Order: sequence, then C-alpha cells, then structure tokens
Amino acid sequence: MLLKQKLIMYLLGSVFSCRVIQVHIYSSSGNDKTCHPGGKKQSVCVNMKSINFSHMLVPCCVTSHEVVRGLMESHDEDVTEEGINYVAMRNLFVREAREAMHVKVEKKTRTVHVRESAERLQLSKKWSEFRKKMNPDSLTHPPEFIVKPRGQTVWEGKTLKLHCTVAGWPKPRIAWYKNNVLIDAKRHPEKYTAESNYNMHSLEIKNCDFFDTAQYCVSALNVKGEYSSVATVVHGVTFETTIIDKFEVAFGSEGETLSLGCTVIIYPTVKKYQPEVVWYRDSVPLKPSKWVHTHWSGERATLTLIHLNKEDEGMYTMRVNTKSGFDTYSAYVFVRDADLEVEGVPVAPLDVRCHDANKDYVVVTWKQPAVEGSSAILGYYIDRCEVGTHHWAQCNESPVKYARFPVTGLVEGRSYVFRVRALNKAGVSRPSRVSEPVVAMDPSDRARLRAGPSAPWTGIIKFTEEDSTVGVVPGEPTDVVVTEATKSYVVLAWKPPGQRGHEGVMYYIEKCISGTDTWQRVNTGMPVKSPRFALFDLAEGKSYSFRVRCCNSAGVGEASVSTGEITVGDKLDLPSAPGNPVAIRNTDTSVVVSWGASKDVKHLVGYYIECSEVGTDAWVPCNNKPVKKTRFVCHGLTTGTNYVFRVKAVNAAGYSQSSPNSDAVVVQAGGLLVHALPGKPTGVTLLEAAKDYMVLAWTAPAKNGGADIRGYFVDYRTVKGDVVGKWHEMNHQALTTASYKAENLKENVFYQFQVRAMNMAGVSKASLASAVLECKEWTITVPGAPVGLHVLEVRDTSVVVLWESPAFNGRTAVNGYYLDIKEASAGEKGWKAVHEKVNKLKYMKVTGLKAGASYVFRVRAQNLAGVGKPSAVLGPILAQTRPGTKEIYVDVDDDGVISMIFECSEMSEGSEFIWSKNYKAMTDTSRLTIVTEGGKSRAIFNSPSMEDLGTFSCMVTNTDGISSSYTLTEEGLKRLLDISHDHKFPVIPFKNEMAMELLEKGRVRFWTQVEKCTSACQVEYVFNDVIVTQGKKYTMNFNQSTGIIEMFMDSLEVTDEGTFTFNLVDGKAKGTTSLVLIGDEFRELQKKSEFERAEWVRKQGNKWILLFHYIGPHFVEYLGFTVTEECNVLLKCKIGNVKPETEITWSKDSIEIAEDDEDSQKIERKDSELTFNIGKISKSDAGIYEVFLRDDRGKDKSTFSLTDAGTVSLMNVVIKSIVSTEHGIILYSMVTYYNEELRVGWLHKDAKIAASERVKSGVTGEQLWLKINEPTEKDKGKYTMDIFDGKDGVKRSLNLTGNVWGEPAPEVCWIKNDRELVSDERYKLKFEHGKFASITIATVTTADSGKYALVVKNKYGTEAGEFTVSQEKKLTTGLSPKHFTPAHAGAPKQFK
Repeated sequence: MLLKQKLIMYLLGSVFSCRVIQVHIYSSSGNDKTCHPGGKKQSVCVNMKSINFSHMLVPCCVTSHEVVRGLMESHDEDVTEEGINYVAMRNLFVREAREAMHVKVEKKTRTVHVRESAERLQLSKKWSEFRKKMNPDSLTHPPEFIVKPRGQTVWEGKTLKLHCTVAGWPKPRIAWYKNNVLIDAKRHPEKYTAESNYNMHSLEIKNCDFFDTAQYCVSALNVKGEYSSVATVVHGVTFETTIIDKFEVAFGSEGETLSLGCTVIIYPTVKKYQPEVVWYRDSVPLKPSKWVHTHWSGERATLTLIHLNKEDEGMYTMRVNTKSGFDTYSAYVFVRDADLEVEGVPVAPLDVRCHDANKDYVVVTWKQPAVEGSSAILGYYIDRCEVGTHHWAQCNESPVKYARFPVTGLVEGRSYVFRVRALNKAGVSRPSRVSEPVVAMDPSDRARLRAGPSAPWTGIIKFTEEDSTVGVVPGEPTDVVVTEATKSYVVLAWKPPGQRGHEGVMYYIEKCISGTDTWQRVNTGMPVKSPRFALFDLAEGKSYSFRVRCCNSAGVGEASVSTGEITVGDKLDLPSAPGNPVAIRNTDTSVVVSWGASKDVKHLVGYYIECSEVGTDAWVPCNNKPVKKTRFVCHGLTTGTNYVFRVKAVNAAGYSQSSPNSDAVVVQAGGLLVHALPGKPTGVTLLEAAKDYMVLAWTAPAKNGGADIRGYFVDYRTVKGDVVGKWHEMNHQALTTASYKAENLKENVFYQFQVRAMNMAGVSKASLASAVLECKEWTITVPGAPVGLHVLEVRDTSVVVLWESPAFNGRTAVNGYYLDIKEASAGEKGWKAVHEKVNKLKYMKVTGLKAGASYVFRVRAQNLAGVGKPSAVLGPILAQTRPGTKEIYVDVDDDGVISMIFECSEMSEGSEFIWSKNYKAMTDTSRLTIVTEGGKSRAIFNSPSMEDLGTFSCMVTNTDGISSSYTLTEEGLKRLLDISHDHKFPVIPFKNEMAMELLEKGRVRFWTQVEKCTSACQVEYVFNDVIVTQGKKYTMNFNQSTGIIEMFMDSLEVTDEGTFTFNLVDGKAKGTTSLVLIGDEFRELQKKSEFERAEWVRKQGNKWILLFHYIGPHFVEYLGFTVTEECNVLLKCKIGNVKPETEITWSKDSIEIAEDDEDSQKIERKDSELTFNIGKISKSDAGIYEVFLRDDRGKDKSTFSLTDAGTVSLMNVVIKSIVSTEHGIILYSMVTYYNEELRVGWLHKDAKIAASERVKSGVTGEQLWLKINEPTEKDKGKYTMDIFDGKDGVKRSLNLTGNVWGEPAPEVCWIKNDRELVSDERYKLKFEHGKFASITIATVTTADSGKYALVVKNKYGTEAGEFTVSQEKKLTTGLSPKHFTPAHAGAPKQFK
C-alpha cells in the first residue's frame, strides 16, 4: 500500500495534464518479491475530476494546453532538479522500514523482550510520522507569489526587467503575457529574455519604445491550480495636444458638399504613434458612410459631408485622444434649404426613421420642417422604395398631419427605404432624405441575424414523419392593445398564441362599433402576418372595440379578448406656445436667444427660432433642425440691422403658436457679458472608503468666472511608491454636486484625485492633487462629514446655510445635523453651536449676525452611534445686504390670483430664476405655475391649500448669490384666501345698512350709505323682486360723492307691504342691502305715516289761515310717558303757539280734572312742556287721559290710553325686572360683567336682606336674582342690589384687541372722540409682535363712554376701525374690528 501511494504521488507530479491515470501495480506473496513483474497485477484509476483544487484562482491569461505543454518538455531534467531532496528522504525512510520489518527467529530473555518491545513502539511512531510525510495531500500546494512583479516607467531605448518569486509543489510552470498575448522569448531573443532560477523568474525587455506600454502578466501553473499577477509598464512621455487652423461656424445648402478641418500638433513626436481622432455631431459619434467621410493625414483632421441635408445641421466637435488625455474643438454647422422649385410650397421634412419593423409592417416617423411655405402644412405623403430598385410608391392616399405613420403591405424578407413629402395649398415639397434601409421580417429573426453564427450543434437530431394533412387550429392571441390612436388611424398590437400547430400563423382583425353587438372583419381579403395592424377609414369621434383571430391551413381560431372601447381621435395635443424670448447681442453677426420652455408638452421634438428685420413682415428661420434646449445662438445675421425673434415648439402633432416677439436688438459685438473660466476647486478630501470605491468631496472654486458652476469632472491616477500613473477621467458627464463616489477601484491600491470645475465659458484647470489615498474599507461607526455647504439669502443680520447628506452614514442612518458658527477672525475655540436640539432638515436660517462681520460655518452629522466629524469650513461669508436687494412679495390681482413675485435687476446672459420649496427642487409642478418675464419671475398658486404651506425660495443663476425666500404660514394662507375671495367676488362696503325714516307730510325715506364707490357705480331699486323706477310714486337719488342712496315715497299703501332692496354694481364689485316691512311693523309705520300727513294738513289750517299767517294752539309732541329713576310714571307732552288766555284742560275717562281735585296737584307746566305725575302706577291708574287746548284761534287735543295694551306696555317698562311664579316673585337684573370675586347683596328699604328658606339670592350666568316665596304685605317697598368687590365697589375693565398686518409694518394709534389716546394708568395701549394692537381700560366709568377708533397706517395708506363704548350697555361697533390691513400698495384695504 505504501508503494502504491508513493507511485501515485509521483505520477501526479509528473503527468498532471492527464484527465485519468491508469496505474498497474504488481505484488508477490514472498517478502523479497514486492515489485516483481510476475506478481499479481492491480489497476488503480485516478480521476482528476475527483481532486479538490481548493483556493484556485481564475487565470488572467489563458492559452492552449499544447502551448503550455511545449513549455514543459524538459521533464527529466526538471524531475532531477525538483526531486533530489525528496528521493533522498524517501530512500532513507524505505531502508529503515525494510530493516525494521526483517523477521528473525531468536530466543530472547524477558529483559531483551521488554527492550525490543519499547524499540518496536518507537519504530511504530516513526512509521506513522513517515506515512504522514509521504501523504501527497500534505506535500502538494498551489502556486503562490512570494514577490510580485511591480509596475515601472521606462524611457525610450532603455532596458526593463520584471521580477517575481513563486513557490508551490510541484514546481509551477511560468508563462509571461503582454496584453493577454503569450510572449515567446525563444522566437524573439532580440526583444525578450525569460529566466527561471530557483523559483526566481524574470522577463527582460530590451530597447524599450512607446509600444512597450502595456499590462504584463506572469502566470504560474501546477496541478493544484493557476495564479497570476499583473504589472503595468508605462512609457515615460506626456503628450501635449494643440489644435490650430480651426474651422469656424459654417453655412451650407442642401445638396452641397462641405468640409471641416483642423490642424493637430502632438508634442513630443513619437515614431509610429498616431492619436485617435473622433468626430461628433450633437455629442453623437459619427461613423464613416456614404454621407460622411473622415481623413487623418498625420497632421490634419478633415470631415467631409457629402450631399448636405438638414439632418447634417448641428454642433460638430473634433476630439483628439492621446495616451495623456484628450482635447476638443466645436463649432456649429447650419444647413439651409435648397431653392424652391415652386413658390410657396413647404420645404422638405427631415430625419425620416423606421421603427417597430415586422413581417409586413413598419412605423415611419419624421420631423416637421422649419418653413411651412405660403400657407400652413395640410399633411404629408409617405413614399417607399424596395432596395435595389428605383420605383417609389406612395403609401397613403390622403395626406396625414401626424408626423408618424404605419406602413403596411410589405413583402416579408425584402428591404425598403422611405421618404416623406409635405403638402400645403401651394403644392408638394421636395422629398426628404431617404431613411436607412429596413428589412420586413420578424423581430426575433432580425435579432438572430444580428447575433451572427451560433456555435456548432453537438446534440442529436431526431427525424420523425408527420402527416402533412393533419393540422392544429391555432389558439387565440393575447394582450391585444391599441398602441397608437389618431383621427387618421389606429394601430393594434398583440402577442401570438401559445398554440400554433406545426406551421406559421396569420391574423384576421375584427371591429365593433360602440353600442352594437356586430363584429366586422377588417382585412377580409388577406390575413396579415405581423402581430401589428393599422386600421384606417375610421370615423373620427366614434368609439370602437377590436379583437384578433389567428388562422392557418387548419382553420380560424377563437377570437381574442376585446380591447374595450377606443375613441378615434388625436391623443397628442399641440404644444403650448413657448415663453417670451430674450435676445442678447453676441458678436457682430450673431445674437443669443433664450426663451421659456413650453408648458405641459408631451413628446417635444424641439424648437424653431425665426427672425425678422424690424419694419418688415418677412420671417426667416434661424435653424432648420429643431433644438431641444431653450437657448440658441443665431448666426449669419447682418451687422447693424435691427432684428426681432420668435420661437415655436413642435411635436408629432404639429406646431405650436409662435411666442410673442422679443424686444428688438441691433446686431453688434459687445452686447454679451463675457464670462471667464472658473477658478480651481480646492480641498479634495476622502469622505468614505470601501473595498472597491471611495467617496470624495471638495470645495467649489472661490471665483466662478461670472457664471454659475454647472458641474465638475474628476480625474484619478494610481500611485505605487514613488511611481505615479497618468491621469484618467472618472466621469464623462458633469457632476452637479461637490462630491463623487469613485467606483470600480481596486482594494489596497493607492490613488490620487483632482477635480476641474465647469461653467458656460468652459472647464477650469485641475485642482491640486489630493493626498495619496488607499482604497480599503472603513470601520467607523459615526457618520461622515456633510458635503456641499453653501449659503443663500445673505443679509445684514441673517443667512441661510444649506448642505447635503454625508456620503458615509456609519453603522446607522443619519438622523440629524448640528450647525456651528464662528467669526472668521476668531480662533478654533470660537466655534459655537447655532442650536441646541438636533436639526433634521438640511438647511437652517442663522439670525442675529452682526452687520459687516465675516463668519464661517461647518456642519456635523449625527446617527445612533454619535456625532461625526465636521464638514469642510464654509466661508468666510460677509453679513451684508447687497445694494438693491429685493425680497419676495405676495400679490393678489384683481381676479383673485395669488402669486409670489421676485425681481432681479442684475440679470446676465444665461441667468435663470430657480424656485424651490423648503430649499428642495419642486417635483410637483401642479402646485405652482412659474412665469418669467425679463427680470421678474412670478410663482402663481394654481389651487392654494394647506399643501402649499412652507418656505418658498428663489435664486437667480449667474449672479452673485441673489436670492430670497417667503414663508407661507397657515394664518397667512387664510388671510390671502380671504383677500383672494374679496378680489374674485368684490363687495361694495356699506357704512350703514338700509334704514327707514318718517319725514314731514308722512313721507317715507329709505336710505343707505356706501363707504366708497366710483363714478360708474349703478343702483337698481327693487320692491318684492320687481325693479321700480322714478315716477309719481317713487323718487330716487344717488349722490356718488357722499355715497348716500335714497328712495322717497309720499305715502304707504296696503300694496307697499314687502321687501325693499338696493342692488349696487360697480365694475366687478356688487353690493346688496334690504329692508323688510311686513306685518305689524308695516301697519304701525303706515299708521304713523297717515297720522303725520294728517297732522301736517291740520297744522297748515285752511287756505284763509295760510294767507293771513293765522294759526291756533297745537301740540308739538303728543301725550306720552316716561319712567323716572324712582319708578314714577310721568305723562308729558309739548305745546306750541299758546297765549296766556289759552285754556289747557286735563281729563281722565272723559271727566275733567278740576283745580280742586286731588289729581290736579299732579299737573305741572314748565314753559311749553306739560306733565302729569301718576307716581307709582297701579291698576287704579288705568284709563284714557286727554289734554285740550282752546282759544279764539282754534283748538287741539292729545290722547293717551292706559287701558289694556297700553297699561301692559307701561307695566313691562316699569317692572321689567320682576317675574311672577307659582311660588312667589323673582327680582332680577342682567349684568354685562361678573366674576366670582364680586359679592352681591340685596337690600329692602335700605336694610340688608338675610338669606332664608323664603328669601334666596344667587347668580345664573349674567343674571343676578332675588327669589321671594309667598310674598306678604311686609315685602312691599324699595329693593336695592349692591355689588361689592371688597374695596371700592365694582370696577369693570374693558379690553379690545385688533389683528393688524401690512408690508411695511404699519403704525398704530388709538383715538377717543377724535383725540389721540396716550398710554397711562387708565388706558394701557399695546402693539405686540407687529400684528396685535390692544387697548385696556382699567376701570370703566361713564366718562369712558364715547366713540373710539383704531387707526393703522403705512406709506401705502391709512385705515380705521370705529366702535362705541357705553357703560350701561354691551359693546356696540359699527364695524367688527377683527383685522386691519394697510395694503402693500395703493389704497388701504377694509377690515376683513
């Protein structure tokens, strides 16, 4: 067995390339015939697949077994070299084993036997150790690089040597590769020398030149596996590229040939080395074709465009690539339309392309031309031509307006090209350039053809016979959908069925008109082969359903599921008109035009720009190929000419309306602000590192060259000791942030990085290289430093600091930030936190700065593990408001539209307004509509709601940080909505609602007064919904200067009962006021009117009296009553035109009161006033009281009834605070102010009443009451209520508050009876937080009664709110003083 193992191990070491090893072993029964050939033969089969090659590496370089076997032919010599130590050790152990196992029969003593047993035990241990040493699994191991080859830089003509040391058993075989190609040193001894001595290997490269720059790989191979190592050899030369004789902006016409060229100088000159020259059009690489020819002579690069078409228009760029980098140059090429053959026809369409090609179907698209001709384009014709022929066939009978058309009826397997012609009223245009050829075939077949020949088939093909007459009916198609729908056609698409039979399938299409159950087959003549179909001749506006059936020779299958109802019509709308264009002078032959993008446009193709000389109506296209950007340089203009510009958008549906014309601009040089390249970025630092990537950050350049930084480019190079590699680009598209994740790096490799900034003028020089950074994984738990610090809204006392999240979050996600600040002149100890609690936002407004001081800022991120390192320092930032800085203000126009407006007077070329919400880009564009005109941008709220609450900010690009913000709060939103409602539905304010008064002669006056109105204000007088006009019954008057509206009626009739209304219209504003006169109120007024009219007639007397001015005694005021403070009832009246001899007589119930009667003592006369003091009224005082006046001139009488209703009315006035109940009476009084600290006492006949079961007092709400159960005669008398506060009795205080707003903040003052109040102990006046104005009267007395007003004013206007204060009554106001709003501009607003 031991010999068997040794032999297997030996064979494995020498013949490792065999898959299966057959080993024959002979054994004999005799002790000396172990290896005799005559012994029994044993076979051992070793399968290499069963050997476990652990830790095997995939080789970098792979070659054939024959090549490797050729490198290992010197087998015998290698076996001797590598196995000498092993053979010596093997022989030693075999010899000892044989001697130990030799058996001798001897007679031994016990002592000898014990000693020999111990020796045998020791020998057994040695044998066990020997077997372990002879185990092949413990002796063999895969190759291992002890010393790897290192990359080097070599100079021209020098010799380079690469070294490595490799260990492994069996000894590995070494092979060298250059760029994955095996190096045969024996065939090229003049160039290479490969040596291997005692596991040390080397490759010598002689007479090095530029082409020896490559990756060199050394591969080590043995039975346990293959390992490799790579080293890079770099030729020590840096190329500098210079481009001269550059091509300028070029102009050509369709059909012409145009050449562009530049001379390229490469320094230093290296023999046989040529740079790579690549041409681009609109950033797309150009490939040589029949239309495009390129040439490189070694010094000059040339691009030739054969037979120009409008598709060739665009920005052309030549890029020169060298081993050290690249250089570019760009210029624009304009292609004009060829001369028209027929005047007024449109020019040719462009960019014809084919899409979705199938067996018999293809979709053709194109772009509309810039010039429609003398009239609008009516449609397009599509022509096709089979490749190899010259016959063009028109695909559509009637022109289509949609710039997309499905072409059907193609022959499978044939190739076609297409062209398009435009049609207007003047005729048909020239055809466009033909499309690229397209083959009519199944997409899966096309994919197989593109993939190329497949690997040879190694399986088994079985042929079976099948009855050709037996077929399978195909199943139903699936997923039938409408992919396109226009008013001209509808395109259907579906998936073939799973059950197809043994032959191909074709399809029938069926349609059903909405509202019917009848299905009609569309293609009755011939089924289609493609799973696409275009239906024409459908009625526009009607709805259809569609389904598909499959068919083959076996029959027609079941119908698919219906598509559902589809309405025929254009689904794509025309684009909206672009925003106002702005033209800025550029050179003496060019102008820069920028405009606002079209809103809510779908599938935008681009924009066409047109120019016109001022004073003419001729518009000329500036570009003949649509551009998608909103900025374009119009070349080829005439110097000194005045131009205006306009823009129109285009998509597949057609052209938009043209934008408004720009302001006129004279073409001359010097009108454009010249921008410089930005400065270098600084502070390239490492934020995070992992096994295969690193995150970098840097600081923006201090100088941006007068234009905003648009992006950054990052370069990298490797560093190995003192040897540095060449710089390479990491990103081909500009980065928008000052951080970058550099990916696909190698672990444990050292790198350096540099950054370049870009603005509209170009790319800056590279920053200083970063420190040498190793790519290995970090184990930090706290987050990294935040990046992208910048400031907005720099003011004298505040600034807004913004930042981005750190690239490295640590163990857990970032949950907040801390912002630190210090003055720029302070030391490191000057840092202090701006806030105590963590800030979860990525911005913060810092206030309380010192004007004119400079500050620096830094930010730290926090996660659950703790607070990370601070960011790079931002600043210094000077706290100073720029002169002319404006803030965002809110405006509500006459239509109630709420918008935010920001103005900038320092706009430069390329400047844009950028709006954001909460300092984040606004993704939901449905909330705001941005309209920019010149230096003013307006953000219009589409539908203001609580979703719009937040901070809105606006910044202007290409300026020195001009920005502002506006915070919309819930309170502010409600105020704006109130104002918006008032503007949408303005109301004419009334000083007084409609009132009525009775005039002399019994006339009735209805009147009101408006606060303000214009001369255009109109009044409509309405009675019971019927408009009344001036005439005999009604007299109207409207004084627009005073705002008083009046309507007079001479008398009230029964038919005048109802509602009187004044309707006012003043422009958009409306106002309505009404007065209802019905029921008892109307009848009472009617009686009074009739009475007044009768009295007037009576006072006038007859005509004779009027002629001689002769009139008798009469009553000026008729008999009435009043109640004194002592609750005495007085009857009183006023008389006029009496003489001393005039007789005055009182009577009660028609019985005259004589002088000697007791009641005569109650009668008094003071001048013209007569009174009758009834005293404390009782039921006995009820009756009818009359007063008579008589003399020789005439007589008069006045009557007052104290019976029935009159007595009840009087008693209600006298005893209004007494209520009778079933248990007794309740005396009560209503109070306006009361609190629990006030003590209430009741007195009877000036004696305090003690509480008992029969007499109780209390307070209910605002009612103070005294309840007397079962009253007796003793309870009669005077009752008094006393309210006491423990000091000086009741002291009532009054507090009134008004909400005030305005911009700028208004001034506030309080006025009482037209005199301004000053804050003192009695009147405390406050104005808090710029919005709350209040007045507090400490102790209200009768002296405080009067007319008060709150007056607010700013530079835009003044407004006042008036109200009246009375001690006895509750507060009454003419206007509710809720909000006071001096307007932002113009006249002040009224209270809201």
